[in-house]
Amino acid sequence: MKITALDAYDVRFPTSRQLDGSDAMNPDPDYSAAYVVLRTDDPAGLAGYGLVFTIGRGNDVQTEAIRVLDHLIVGRDVDEVLGDLGAFARSLTSDSQLRWLGPEKGVIHMAIGGVVNAVWDMAARRAGKPLWRFIAEMSPEQIVAQIDFRYLSDALTPEEALKILRDAESGKAARIAELIERGYPAYTTSPGWLGYADEKLVRLAKEAVAEGFRTIKLKVGLDVEADVHRCRLARQAIGPDIALAIDANQRWDVAPAIAWLNRLKEFGIAWIEEPTSPDDVLAHAAIRSGVAPMPVSTGEHTQNRVIFKQLLQAQAVDLIQIDAARVGGVNENLAILLLAAKFGVRVFPHAGGVGLCELVQHLAMADFVAITGKMDDRAIEFVDHLHEHFVDPVRVRGGRYLAPTAPGFSAQMHAASVSAHLFPDGEAWSEADATSVRRFA
Repeated sequence: MKITALDAYDVRFPTSRQLDGSDAMNPDPDYSAAYVVLRTDDPAGLAGYGLVFTIGRGNDVQTEAIRVLDHLIVGRDVDEVLGDLGAFARSLTSDSQLRWLGPEKGVIHMAIGGVVNAVWDMAARRAGKPLWRFIAEMSPEQIVAQIDFRYLSDALTPEEALKILRDAESGKAARIAELIERGYPAYTTSPGWLGYADEKLVRLAKEAVAEGFRTIKLKVGLDVEADVHRCRLARQAIGPDIALAIDANQRWDVAPAIAWLNRLKEFGIAWIEEPTSPDDVLAHAAIRSGVAPMPVSTGEHTQNRVIFKQLLQAQAVDLIQIDAARVGGVNENLAILLLAAKFGVRVFPHAGGVGLCELVQHLAMADFVAITGKMDDRAIEFVDHLHEHFVDPVRVRGGRYLAPTAPGFSAQMHAASVSAHLFPDGEAWSEADATSVRRFA
């Protein structure tokens, strides 16, 4: 059986019309996906699905970067690829010419991640398991074999990773049963988009608490007085016992961040996310010192395992986010989860974008079962947008993600949704007014 095609689609949703997803750095996002389909000549129709999340302009560039990988993938033997997912991922990240565009960062690395995720989706589908369980039921040795320890061994060796995984073997079956019964904690950003009016913020915050969420997150960073006002409204709406996190989306330099965040301490902030450039390890460390005891976090734009390693080594963060579509796919995220476990840092996966909830739930659940055995001191972000476009959408009840049961990585989109939202000729875009079409071309 061979991989016969790598198809990539520029899929965009006009979320900017309602200001869904708006924040201090991205005021008018159109949630988008460079959507990947790997096809095979399997008579039963075996395929793999993945995506790379963007917010509109540039999604065409990301889609084209995926297509550039075609010659490295099409024609490969399916059994060979699925039999050694670690070697497959390394064959892409180590390509002698593509590495010059990174190495292991930027648009080309995200493209590789989208394809790698599609291959993991294919592997889990063939095994008849949801991806979280496919990973969780691997042996420690099999999981370690997926990881490229190059650049990591000064912080995490294969032997240390094996010990973490072997220590987690005890109780694995019980954790699988617990996950299926209870689900995994979620937190929500749905009330907190920066473009929302006060009334909408308060209404959605109260609704979130009533639905069982124990943490909500607000976007901040445009105006400090407005942030004080919005945090006060949110705290009044949710009460003292619900956690309130904030996210600046890389808005500040060090000194402004410290001054701004100290204004918000009175609201009992659970964490400040992305206060500055995602690549600036020392700035995060300085901000963490300057706003203590407010916890500092970052990760959704962190480009690879090396930066995560440095953030942890420098004690620059109190918790981290992982993103299923930012780094080089499942393999690299497994490395990051093991690094976090080694350093004792909690992981709150990022999921603020189309398809990201569907994907990252699997990684968090695999972490609980196979790596840390922990979930009640952490949560997966949840945004209640666009799930209806997926064949196996997330299910959240009582403020908890229910464990997926369908085989795969939950990345497959409905064909009708892809067709309607292809940019620029899909129905969703052809109906837009001329101003919007020009604006977002």
